[in-house]
Amino acid sequence: MEALITGASGFVGVNLRKYLKDDYIIKSISIRYIPNQKFDIKTDAVIHLAGKAHDLKKVSNPTDYYEANFELTKQLFDAFLASEATVFVFMSTVKAVADRVEGVLTEDTVPNPKTHYGIAKYQAEQYLLSTRLPEGKRVYILRPCMIHGPGNKGNLNLLHQLVSKGLPWPLGGFQNERSFLSIENLCFVIKELLNNAEIPTGIYNVSDDISLSTNELIQLLAGSLGKEKMVLNIPSSFIKGFAKLGDYLHLPLNSERLQKLTENYMVSNKKLLHSIGKPLPIESKEGLLKTFQSFKK
Repeated sequence: MEALITGASGFVGVNLRKYLKDDYIIKSISIRYIPNQKFDIKTDAVIHLAGKAHDLKKVSNPTDYYEANFELTKQLFDAFLASEATVFVFMSTVKAVADRVEGVLTEDTVPNPKTHYGIAKYQAEQYLLSTRLPEGKRVYILRPCMIHGPGNKGNLNLLHQLVSKGLPWPLGGFQNERSFLSIENLCFVIKELLNNAEIPTGIYNVSDDISLSTNELIQLLAGSLGKEKMVLNIPSSFIKGFAKLGDYLHLPLNSERLQKLTENYMVSNKKLLHSIGKPLPIESKEGLLKTFQSFKK
């Protein structure tokens, strides 16, 4: 089978190419939105990872999100419909549903995205779902939560730098629980979708099985480094005020990063696991430990 991957040079794309290379002929392209452009797809499957990621610094033009995440997806999907390809996998996000979650996020949660990033992804989802599929074609919309793994440079890397230097964790006063997603589990899911024609078309949340609090994450990270966990229970009101200052002074800790580190964001993967009929290969803490080990290199 041949698979076309867009955005193959990104974190997910690099790992996915390695994961699929022994079983698939991989074609990768670097694409961006250009009005009225046409694609000629000559593969069995399309895995659409390309798009504009969420900008924590908030300096992006809102139009960029709609062009990269909605308009470009429409162009590629229209080409898929006209081609002989049978599988289309679209990498959306849980942010297409909600920026904050009360309880547990499921596929039945009514979407109410708040950012241009989330809104554009949701518009793309709606376009894919509103189109009648020709017989034999399958479409999968994946909503991953925070993805991590070797080579990732996100918030987990910042936590590693803090703990490795022996600095105390200042956000112990926040009590939360959130879901994570190992890159290996994500790659496993995509491969299953490509291989199994019995998995129904639709939207699937993607997360590891077990959620953790940020304080548990710090404990796990400290243990992997042989460090003693040091947690400060500074009043949350003081921390939130400092984060607001970071919004203006462009400090490492700003309001949005604070939300990501301390929010409750639990994501259910029950629909996905039921449809695949197999367990995920990597347990939550095992995947996180692999990520932490990669930071040492």
